[in-house]
Amino acid sequence: MQRGSAGALTKDGESAISCGRSACAARSKDGGGGCFRAAGGAVYGGGQDTVLSRAAGHGQRVTAEMAAAGGSPTIVEYFGGEDGYRCGYCKNETGNLSHGMWAHSMTVQDYQDLIDRGWRRSGKYVYKPIMNQTCCPQYTIRCQALHFQTSKSHKKVLKKMLKFLSKGDASKVVSEEEPMDSHIEDAVACDFAYKGESHVSQSELTPLSVDHTERVENEDQHTGEEKEEGNVQKVESDSLQLHADKETPVPGEPSRSAKVVHAPPKPGKGADLSKPLCRKAKDIRKERKLQKLLQNQTCAVEGSQLQATDQVFLLQNSKSKPNQPKTIEDFIFVSLPDDAQHKLEVRVVRSSPPSSQFKATLQESYQVYKRYQMVIHKDPPDKPTINQFTRFLCDSPLEAENVPNGPECGYGSFHQQYWLDGKIIAVGVIDILPYCVSSVYLYYDPDYSFLSLGVYSALREITFTRQLHEKAPDLCFYYMGFYIHSCPKMRYKGQYRPSDLLCPETYVWTPIEQCLPLLEHSKYCRFNQDGKAVDEGRIKELGRVRVLHKRTVMPYSVYKKRWKGPSDEASVQQYASLVGQTCSERMLLFRS
Repeated sequence: MQRGSAGALTKDGESAISCGRSACAARSKDGGGGCFRAAGGAVYGGGQDTVLSRAAGHGQRVTAEMAAAGGSPTIVEYFGGEDGYRCGYCKNETGNLSHGMWAHSMTVQDYQDLIDRGWRRSGKYVYKPIMNQTCCPQYTIRCQALHFQTSKSHKKVLKKMLKFLSKGDASKVVSEEEPMDSHIEDAVACDFAYKGESHVSQSELTPLSVDHTERVENEDQHTGEEKEEGNVQKVESDSLQLHADKETPVPGEPSRSAKVVHAPPKPGKGADLSKPLCRKAKDIRKERKLQKLLQNQTCAVEGSQLQATDQVFLLQNSKSKPNQPKTIEDFIFVSLPDDAQHKLEVRVVRSSPPSSQFKATLQESYQVYKRYQMVIHKDPPDKPTINQFTRFLCDSPLEAENVPNGPECGYGSFHQQYWLDGKIIAVGVIDILPYCVSSVYLYYDPDYSFLSLGVYSALREITFTRQLHEKAPDLCFYYMGFYIHSCPKMRYKGQYRPSDLLCPETYVWTPIEQCLPLLEHSKYCRFNQDGKAVDEGRIKELGRVRVLHKRTVMPYSVYKKRWKGPSDEASVQQYASLVGQTCSERMLLFRS
């Protein structure tokens, strides 16, 4: 689960890192395998083109231009989700339950806020497990990248990679301590088989002028039937909000409103994580030696040396600190001997909209994916088609975003390509969001699975997150998708510490150490132990939900009076309660 390179990023969103040679592995961002499931569990990504094809109509009609200059607002079609589907974890035929919506377009801030409420995307489909009903509850998990602590097994994987790059050692023994290489199907919750193709045309998804929208939003103030003066927001489609108003808490925001519940460890119950670990003199000597090596290290970026500022970053993160263990950078950015057997390069290329480098390498990347599906998932050669690959791993609803205080590559969806001796051996699909790097999927050349690339790529993505933090201070978390305690083989994500799980009721973050005892007793748990705590972002005013109807943006209170068909209030209420008040007032809910 992961993707990540710690390379310098160029302005067009592509980065490269020279660091010896490496091989590549593939893994699903959410599961360790290369399979996706939609609306309840039908596998697509693992090769079921039929299911994904029926979803294709939703994405192919997305408008390229919406409203004013500056990008498209978030536009979604909510599907609900009451039927059960086969679970990819426990194999229950009808136990997988989730809510879902198709995102025609989505801002990175909206998606950040959604994943902080338990949502996750698969292509352009965004879904949220029904936690208290689904057979295998899936809890959003994030790693605190800035405080990441490498474990003994993590160090073993990094050293194995360095040995391979330096000496060409190709030991095929895979340690049992490296569960991220177990290729478990990723049970994404949404199945388009029961959803017909979207009949929404491009023109219907294009709002009219801002002035017209403002008149509609003010329409309700003159009827006297409802007093909503001051509650109607004007359309602001000419800008994308990347940071929440400091005076208005946004649920899920890590630095402001995403509360983290801590409890001191009890005597005899393990190490106190608040105290630094003891260090051996041998480790300190090795670290000093590493500092000297790093001073001579250079990393190629599009044929040139790594920028001076990024060199300083690498050195700062490798400097010895009193009573602190070596950082992850100390293991990754190590100078290789002149006669190193292999060369590893990591490039970050924007996948949506596709950059020139992404287009140039699309076929080679697809061939790696196809081989991965055939070898790991036993797909016949005609199943992993280029169309399936594109819809599954290239299409994204996220709007590209570039801001002065953001990462040089910008925000949005990317492919992180691992090049070994001039060929792609693995690709990690990632989303770069205002507060995190979100791991989506990973596929790799099966010939290099002996390098534990699942673990290695996760460690590289954590390192990448730490590097992006230098340019974007709010970006400091690494989201690993879902943690599924009820499936033992899916517990590996809990090994990346420190990490937090999202409370499914109050949407506050809780250290995983406090969650595990609860999950041992019940597969569904409320992690927030404050019995009086509620969802601070819950829907309070349904009338303020923004709706796109007949190309006009309006509050639901106006739409409700205009709509002459059967009442859809229950569906809108469910949608608003799941996305929260903030997103419901910023996103556009399409109504035909």
